[in-house]
Order: sequence, then C-alpha cells, then structure tokens
Amino acid sequence: MYNGIGLQTARGSGTNGYAQSNKFFVKPRSTSGGGPGGPHRPLRSDAAGADGGGTRKPNKEILEHDRKRQVELKLLVLRDALEEHGYTEDEIEERVAEARKASEAEAAAAVAAEEAGSGRGAGRPPLSGRGYGSVGVI
Repeated sequence: MYNGIGLQTARGSGTNGYAQSNKFFVKPRSTSGGGPGGPHRPLRSDAAGADGGGTRKPNKEILEHDRKRQVELKLLVLRDALEEHGYTEDEIEERVAEARKASEAEAAAAVAAEEAGSGRGAGRPPLSGRGYGSVGVI
C-alpha cells in the first residue's frame, strides 16, 4: 500500500500491485469562491461575457469554417440531384457555380447583417426556408 492507495498485498489479486493515478480524469471546475476559475485564478479577459459571466464569444474562424462546410454540403446535394436528373457535366458545373455565387453573396450579406447588429441580443440569423431545389434543379 502506498499513501493509502492500492492493495495491502498483491498476492492473489492478479496484479503486480503497482498503483498509478488516472491521468485522463478531468476535474470539474469549481464555481465556488470567486467565479469560474476559483479563488486563486483571475478571470481571463476573453472568458468574460458582457454580463461578467463565464461565457465566451464563439470563434469567428470556426463559425466561418462551419458555414463553408454547410455551403459545400448543399452544393454536393445539388450536384447529386442534377446527376440523377441526367444533366451533362458542363451543365452541372455551370449550375453549381451559379449556386455557389448565390450562397456566397447570401453569406456575405448575413455576415454584414450580423456585424451590424452585433450588440446584445443579436444571434445567428434565421435560416431561410428555401434550399437549392428552387434554383431550377427540376
């Protein structure tokens, strides 16, 4: 036994008796005594929200990457639908390029609107109800 941890004796236990700590255990943050970091840690400037809470603003690069992924997913679905309807490769490329331009313009407008209304209470703009099916796929 080492520091009160482990077995009195390793005999009959099927182990060699070596006790080690779990390095992958993540201790929960204590919110008592001074906020999210505890009494001994000062609050980071990027961790403080507008109300002084522990929420952080989302990373703009991650949000931009996620938006690009969603656009590419919609374009891929459009491409598959066009291939199923029997369009030629040139027609498919043309329509996908048009849809890409339209979605980039729409995203730029959404980003500009979000930056203009980035005050308190401004969130993600609502998603439009129409998809790429209304571009003229069918």
